[in-house]
Amino acid sequence: MPIPPTGWPIGSYGTYEEAQRAVDHLAGSDFPVREVTIVGVDLMLVERITGKLTWGKVIAGGAASGAWIGLLIGLVMSIATPPGTGALSSMLAGLGGGVVIGIGFAVAGYLAMRGRRDFSSASQLVAGRYDVLAQPRHAEHGRNLLAHLAMRPQTSQ
Repeated sequence: MPIPPTGWPIGSYGTYEEAQRAVDHLAGSDFPVREVTIVGVDLMLVERITGKLTWGKVIAGGAASGAWIGLLIGLVMSIATPPGTGALSSMLAGLGGGVVIGIGFAVAGYLAMRGRRDFSSASQLVAGRYDVLAQPRHAEHGRNLLAHLAMRPQTSQ
């Protein structure tokens, strides 16, 4: 079972990079960072649409994914064949079979959707903010260190 984070908030940041910078500052100040946690709060699943899904894209995607699996199977088959008995033909057979099977599965999946999802996308889990937590015995010291960090100008890297 996942264990919820514990500790008191000592800083809150709009991006993960800012929270990471805060923890780096704590580590550079000899703060016991083993007792620090970065927590993403207000999680959102963001799905960015990358384009319209067409038969050509479905077939190309199925062929590409099947080719990798088929190539791996062909490689294993070529290693298992005795020397001089056509290791290259085993790899090509695996590659070809993988392409055919990959296209078959991709087409079957696309047909099963019946036009309900005619687009491709990429999903990402994003937090609205990132809280830095520290154990209560170190929270006040951590807040003071991060307050000093907030007063320093941020350098671009």
